[in-house]
Amino acid sequence: MHYTLLIHAPEPQPGEVPDEAFAEMEQAFGTYLTALHEAGVLLGAEMLLPQHDSTTVSRRTGATQVQDGPFAETKEALAGVFILDVTDLDAALAWAEKCPAASYGTVEVRPVAISGHGGVWSTPDCPARPA
Repeated sequence: MHYTLLIHAPEPQPGEVPDEAFAEMEQAFGTYLTALHEAGVLLGAEMLLPQHDSTTVSRRTGATQVQDGPFAETKEALAGVFILDVTDLDAALAWAEKCPAASYGTVEVRPVAISGHGGVWSTPDCPARPA
């Protein structure tokens, strides 16, 4: 079953995190990625640039609106994702607990819907439903 680990964390201001602490976290994430890869559960991983580098697109008003930056100001931001192929929720939670981001943010564990043919979405635990 596929699970996504969504990393939510405060975005530090430039210079707020000492270089030594940043290097330690990079090493911790490198070790974590190696463990995920060696266990054969890693399908993909992406760390995201800060929110101020984002662009938001919405058609909520009926017209397309493009806005620089995030849609809403928040204390925590989506910082990255890991997509895992594991046996069950307990296995996904075990990997989330080992994630270095859990020491300074939140790791949200969410099952992934699997795209089927003809615009139908399903998961192993849920019957197919139209997209």
